[in-house]
Amino acid sequence: MSASELAEWEERPRRRAPWGVIALVLLTGLALIRNGSGEFDVGPPQPAAAAALDTGTAATVPDVPAAPAASGSAAPAAPSLAFSAPSRVRIPAIRVDAPVTSVGLNTDGSVGAPPPEDTNLAGWFSGAVSPGERGTAVIVGHVDNQRGPAVFYGLGALKKGDQVEVDREDGRTAVFEIYGVEVFAKSTFPGDRVYGSKGTPELRVITCGGGFTKQNGYDGNVVVFARLATAG
Repeated sequence: MSASELAEWEERPRRRAPWGVIALVLLTGLALIRNGSGEFDVGPPQPAAAAALDTGTAATVPDVPAAPAASGSAAPAAPSLAFSAPSRVRIPAIRVDAPVTSVGLNTDGSVGAPPPEDTNLAGWFSGAVSPGERGTAVIVGHVDNQRGPAVFYGLGALKKGDQVEVDREDGRTAVFEIYGVEVFAKSTFPGDRVYGSKGTPELRVITCGGGFTKQNGYDGNVVVFARLATAG
């Protein structure tokens, strides 16, 4: 790690904003205008009930145990990785294979989203951990633009057990296994539940979803919950 990279790493914790704030400004940064051609009037797929988190209440994200190994014993959790910015995200189940750019806070306090005209580009929120580090990493992307579907249009169709692969600039690939997919209203977005650290390497992939009106755009956000499974 160079001196400049080390200085950036040492500054990272002090630059991070509270998740209670990010939960609000991130939603603003992801607001979109749906394509009006009529070709996609059914809208993007929404999460199925079977993909929801296994929880009895809406207040917390449960500690979901690791999948049992073939012998019947619990599979060991994948170890966390050191900091390294992501360069590409792949979600084979919905044929996503996209470069990743860093996004941060704009001068008005909102989180910058990838340029909407680039339909195959995702954004890593650099105010949080990098994918594979201990904590909750966040990758965002548009669901559509005025020309049609964008990178995360199919996010709501994902199921438990599907995988998200994130290539990192250190040459390693962090593979996350999905354990929940839900849609939350923007007006009651549960920031702590979505972003709170569970002490292990986790990933959230977020796009717009829910109902849509021309006046207000999408009224919710689709959120994929995943945990680190392997790191190559």
